[in-house]
Amino acid sequence: MNQNNLKAASPFLVAVAFAIVYVVWGSTYFFIQMAIQAIPPLLMGAIRFLTAGALLLGWSLIKGERIFIKSSLVTSAVVGFLLLVVGNGVVIWAEQTLPSALVAILVSSAPIWFVLLDRPNWNTTFRSKSTLAGLAVGFIGVLLLFGEQLSGMLAENADRSKIIGMLLLVVGAISWSSGSLYSKHNPSEGSSTVNVAWQMVIAGLVFLPASLLTHEFEQVRWSQISTQSWLALVYLILFGSIIAYSAYVWLLQVRPATQVSTYAYVNPVIAVILGIVFAHESISLLQIIGLVVILGSVLLINLSKYRTGHSNAPLDHQRLADKPSKHASISSSALENRVLGLPTVLI
Repeated sequence: MNQNNLKAASPFLVAVAFAIVYVVWGSTYFFIQMAIQAIPPLLMGAIRFLTAGALLLGWSLIKGERIFIKSSLVTSAVVGFLLLVVGNGVVIWAEQTLPSALVAILVSSAPIWFVLLDRPNWNTTFRSKSTLAGLAVGFIGVLLLFGEQLSGMLAENADRSKIIGMLLLVVGAISWSSGSLYSKHNPSEGSSTVNVAWQMVIAGLVFLPASLLTHEFEQVRWSQISTQSWLALVYLILFGSIIAYSAYVWLLQVRPATQVSTYAYVNPVIAVILGIVFAHESISLLQIIGLVVILGSVLLINLSKYRTGHSNAPLDHQRLADKPSKHASISSSALENRVLGLPTVLI
């Protein structure tokens, strides 16, 4: 999907979706670590995505939406595997052996891969000095934010498992960017709720046998799983998957990929702020500088949008008016209820 063909969207809803992805995903590092203290990582991923996907499919059935569309199932399988199985799976696995600071730094390389892999928009992206500067500044900001923790880890002798974890995180960032761009340039038929649901179900169906093959079921002691771990899993299902992931997939259809990818810079900022507020963690001057630099990078990346009159939004509205969709039209109120790809009751 070329940037000139982005779907029209309410600026308010775009802002809400960005806020959800920024804040909720910024908190998931903490909740993933809490959940895997008692629930093995692959099993946790299977429960999380199968439950979230089943809930969304159930809601879609209640609304009378079409569930089985062959072409959409193929697209959902590809996107679900690249984003949730590989992209999210390596983060869950890596958090067992690597410090969260290092995980955040390697995950934050995603915006760079977005730019390098988004070939249809190279002509636009590489002409925008503010976008390229913002991407570089954002990554520098993340390094400043976690520089002290990273230097401490590098001073120690990293064992083989940590090196493998670091390499896998880079692969995960590339996979996440690839899946996001595939979703953006290959829009599926049917509702976004159904498509997101199938992505999660397919991911869960991959995690489940992987958990069985690694004998996680034999290791887990269900009666010993703490209430805290269960609550963390519930949070990941409802907020991390159903709400935030749905918002992210929708944003890919209405905003340029480089803007959507700023979540990878902002999430660590949110994680640090939550640590200060709820875990009473301290913050250094270098980290404060990193926070400011990251926020500045997001402004730089979005600067081109305001220079071009909000990305030609009026043209998008006119295009939709002149060229009706092959699907039935929907009212503006119905559009706002479906726009985040979430169950209507959650909007």
